[in-house]
Amino acid sequence: MFHPLRVSAIERITDDAVAVTFAVPPELRETFRHTPGQHLNVRYRVDGKEIRRSYSICAPAAEEPDAPVVQVGIRLVDGGAFSTYALKELAVGDEVEAMAPTGRFVLEPRPGHFAAIVGGSGITPVLSIAATLLARESAARFSLVRSDRTAASTMFLDEVADLKDRYPGRFHLVTVLSREDQAAGLPSGRLDHERLRGLLPALLPVPSVDEWFLCGPLGLVRQAEGALRELGVDRSRIRQEIFHVAEDGPGRSTATTTTAPTASTLTATLDGRSGSWPVQDGESLLETVLRSRADAPYACKGGVCGTCRAFLVSGEVRMDRNFALEPEETGAGFVLACQSHPVTSEVELDFDR
Repeated sequence: MFHPLRVSAIERITDDAVAVTFAVPPELRETFRHTPGQHLNVRYRVDGKEIRRSYSICAPAAEEPDAPVVQVGIRLVDGGAFSTYALKELAVGDEVEAMAPTGRFVLEPRPGHFAAIVGGSGITPVLSIAATLLARESAARFSLVRSDRTAASTMFLDEVADLKDRYPGRFHLVTVLSREDQAAGLPSGRLDHERLRGLLPALLPVPSVDEWFLCGPLGLVRQAEGALRELGVDRSRIRQEIFHVAEDGPGRSTATTTTAPTASTLTATLDGRSGSWPVQDGESLLETVLRSRADAPYACKGGVCGTCRAFLVSGEVRMDRNFALEPEETGAGFVLACQSHPVTSEVELDFDR
């Protein structure tokens, strides 16, 4: 369900990125009280066309009785309809529709040592995670390894520096610039698998980190995961969120060589109501549902955000791409409706689980 939110502030944070803050009316405060790391699905009409996008909330999570602060970071993407609109036309006072915060790339504050490896705009959810954790839990530490092209392109530079000043004994920051030398610190260059494998043990006690958060472009996240696994980190202690996936980028797939049926029927449950519809040739199961239920949840339609996650009650499907679900989730029967196609003549999904 979407709710109208009015833009209360827009701050230019780099030449190609803005921080957009939304005013939350009193009656929606609990709806938009987010867990650190969650994202916001927004929709807007540009030239008569509905556009949906997913943006991570960068503000710390507020506790009652404080009002929630809903702020997202938006970086301009080449050809991106909403990001172009947000940077060039969106203004204070404009109204944008948004769903309640969602996502499983989260950290509930607790004692321990946590670390993140991020690239570019991947800092947005991690900024919320780190700021909330350090403010609420005095027995927690956070280490951040971030990669950006240049200092000028670094999002939330001041906010991260503020964490370093405020929590000097509990917040550890390492910055790597891929296209610019720094006066002090690490040499410039990409954070690839080999570099991370050698760098991480020299920077922090890898085995004792309770949980790792990887966020950014697909390449960086995959390289970081591989390095951590080689350093002995169990996959259960690694959380991932992918940004910026090419249209033809590879993903965790459940694709099989099974021949698709000549005709298939989808039964889906959404918000307690069920319906059955024929699946048209070539369409995803999400597209099948959307033909009759415009309220079906989705944002990116690219297998990245996880908004269309559903439980496969019966039947078999093929997922083209999957950047959002962990192996434990797919093993438990969850699929991404936007990437799923029927393999059996009858398929049933439950969006309410």
